[in-house]
Amino acid sequence: MQYELHATRLESLKQNVAETLLAASTSNKGGSASTCSVLKLIDSMQRLGVAYHFEQETDAALLSLVSSSTHGTTDDLHTVALQFPDTKRHGISIAQQIVEQSLETPLRWRMPRIEARNFIDIYERDNSKNLALLELAKLDYNLVQSVYQMEIKELSRWWRDLDFKNKASFSRDRLMENYLWAMGINYEPRFSECRIGLTKFVCILTIIDDMYDVYGFLDELEHYTHAVCRWNMEAKEELPEYMKPVYAAMLKFGNELADKVFKNNGLDVLPYIKKEWVSLCKSYLVEARWFYRGYTPTLQEYLDNAWTSVGGPGALLHAYLLQGLGSHLTKTSLESFKHGSEMVYWSSLMTRLSDDLGTSKAESERGDVAKAVECYMEEKGTSEEEAQHYINDLICYSWKKMNEESAKTSWIPKSIVKMSLNMARTALSIFQHGDGIGTSIGVTKHRLISLIASPIAIFHEH
Repeated sequence: MQYELHATRLESLKQNVAETLLAASTSNKGGSASTCSVLKLIDSMQRLGVAYHFEQETDAALLSLVSSSTHGTTDDLHTVALQFPDTKRHGISIAQQIVEQSLETPLRWRMPRIEARNFIDIYERDNSKNLALLELAKLDYNLVQSVYQMEIKELSRWWRDLDFKNKASFSRDRLMENYLWAMGINYEPRFSECRIGLTKFVCILTIIDDMYDVYGFLDELEHYTHAVCRWNMEAKEELPEYMKPVYAAMLKFGNELADKVFKNNGLDVLPYIKKEWVSLCKSYLVEARWFYRGYTPTLQEYLDNAWTSVGGPGALLHAYLLQGLGSHLTKTSLESFKHGSEMVYWSSLMTRLSDDLGTSKAESERGDVAKAVECYMEEKGTSEEEAQHYINDLICYSWKKMNEESAKTSWIPKSIVKMSLNMARTALSIFQHGDGIGTSIGVTKHRLISLIASPIAIFHEH
């Protein structure tokens, strides 16, 4: 399926849905019934994965509701429940007592693209469904899926040319699973270049992670970390043979991205890229030293390092740069990334904790460093079940902190907020049923087939 062949039908459906939203938001303005219908329509658009087509229309409709006299005073619980997530998503402040009646639901934790696929089936059975919106959701899902397929083809060629199956046979070969991270962080079709670049980042990161975790000797890992700090090809010659192609791939990827940004925006972003790779490798080295010493850190000591070693800060910085290739990235906007550091921290911490809950058993069996669960058990003398419960509580707390940070829209770029939230959602999804990256079977395989390979049957309804 290609956009060009279905563009006319897509635009017709978009126009139909936009007119429905406008009509709902202007009829009986301020009434509880119209408020509820508008919010339900917007909520459905978001859950169906098509809200990105209607950002301006949605903003206008929500602002109209906010300005109406009855906003914030309705006693309709259904309306309140719908109001809270939608208005918050658009940076609109709500009175504290609406907030106090609202509870965070698992819905906000779901990976958008998986939720879209699941909700299409649910919405189809809804007697009050909007037929144009349903058809739009199906058509859009298939068209976006076709974009993903083209990206996978390009990435497969890149991965095959690197030949890491032979050059780094110790590492996990997980191109498709790594692509899931990129799709989860930025799923809209216009971010194709971002997804491709981010997948490359995660693939290279995975090889380096495995090198530090399971293959390299400590003195070799010390040399590799030092070479990353130097960031030049001359440093490669000091490394063992198996490390040289990994180092070269990292350098090539980082330098090429910096060159692209410079050509597009005239900005030198190499120091930012280098900083993230250095921080990442230093955090890997800390864990390698712990492992070689047989040392189990306290939970806090572990987390102070592990929020970096999970790769979250590096992934979000690279995603931000890759997004900026097609927009007006400036020195000011790049510096503003630092203002989102709390958002990046809590998102990365959630990613780490979700990862640890899903993978700690498998990784401890293969001889990896102690993870959050083991650190807490060792420190507090608790059972594994108690430790897992505590880590789940930390995940909930981290999500609340992310909500607080995401409300500070005045100085945190919206793209950082969105990508941070999506990275945490993706982690929760990937590790929900165990190690969704370390194995290429099970739930992750089913999801990849659904998201990338299996289109939805569309029957035009008029």
